[in-house]
Amino acid sequence: MPGILRVNSPEVPEPPAGTWSNCLVAGGIAYIAGMTARGSSEEGGDEYQQAKAIFAKIRHLVEAAGGTMADVTKVTIFVTDITQREKVWQARREFFSGNFPASTLVQVAALAAPSLKVEIEAVAHIGASRG
Repeated sequence: MPGILRVNSPEVPEPPAGTWSNCLVAGGIAYIAGMTARGSSEEGGDEYQQAKAIFAKIRHLVEAAGGTMADVTKVTIFVTDITQREKVWQARREFFSGNFPASTLVQVAALAAPSLKVEIEAVAHIGASRG
């Protein structure tokens, strides 16, 4: 049985060495670190624009791990203004259909940079949607 595999995507910038991994796969489960819109053209956008950029990053990582968005079973969403949650949900509907992943939405005081309004982490069971 393989151990832990670090997965990268050319579409998702890697963090600085020695800080964290964007995506690790162990036992067929992909664990995706909290993604933000940092580094994208949507970094300064509203919650919808940022969430859309983040879900695209998650999709790239899940696909690099051999899965699809239908394999995503859990997302945890952090927002700085919970009154804007509908914008995040709108973006989520553009990336998921059928059985939406289990989801937690939490308001936080701040994220890693003042321009960031949304951060999302995900868990995917690679290949689960095919069987």
